[in-house]
Amino acid sequence: MRQVDYILGHSDSELRRLMLQSAVIRPITERLLHESGIEAGMRVLDVGSGTGDVAMLAAELVGPRGSVVGIDRSADALREARKRAKATGHSNIEYIEGSAEDFSASGPFDLAIGRYVLIHQADPTAFIRAVASHVRPGGIVAFHEIDIYSEARALPPVPLWTETWSYIVTAFASVMTHPDAGGRMIAHFEAAGLGQPQMFAEVPVGAGRESPLYSVLALSIRNLLPQLEKIGAATAAEVDVETLERRLGEAVSRESSQMLGPTQFCGWSRRSERRDH
Repeated sequence: MRQVDYILGHSDSELRRLMLQSAVIRPITERLLHESGIEAGMRVLDVGSGTGDVAMLAAELVGPRGSVVGIDRSADALREARKRAKATGHSNIEYIEGSAEDFSASGPFDLAIGRYVLIHQADPTAFIRAVASHVRPGGIVAFHEIDIYSEARALPPVPLWTETWSYIVTAFASVMTHPDAGGRMIAHFEAAGLGQPQMFAEVPVGAGRESPLYSVLALSIRNLLPQLEKIGAATAAEVDVETLERRLGEAVSRESSQMLGPTQFCGWSRRSERRDH
């Protein structure tokens, strides 16, 4: 199964962006885990674990009697994840380099979760099916995905925010085949044989000069700049990434604007109690 190229790279800047982004959306992922039915003592699989934020959150929720396995294709990201887990005392997490399709576990999981992973798949339905294969009958399959296909929203309008988000959407659209995977989660779950998932959506809001969204956006543009230049969408001079975070904060604050981040889609379903043949 082919995975779409990860054009954000795996630099120190990208690892920092992942951790900042995680701080913004952690409450949304936590709500997903609670509403989908996570419990103490569960065995959890985190697919596309990255720097380990979802795995550490799950580890806290399942407690010392539970365990978490995080898998990711990036050795650099997992190196950071292991370092962070050790520093924070999360001894019930194991990180493994690999993919959901090739991963082999000693036994089934009670819950599998992926965050911002379906958008990177050439075939989201097949990926969901592969993840579900690691979950016991009656277990939970959950995904938290981002809207990376809609236009920017802010009232009053902030042209710099609109332009910045447009660059991000353009860069991803140049490589992704399913940037709308979050918006089509119901169809993908049903096609994967999991039935219609339960769902909710939330939207981060940025305002004033101190919103962490500005840092996340500026780092996203920094890490996407090679792709933007490659496809002729923008130059380094046009983007001026070194001042972008400050300029975003000033522009939003000056207009007293309410800047809406991308919609976060969360869905989950239980694998059928009937064992596959």
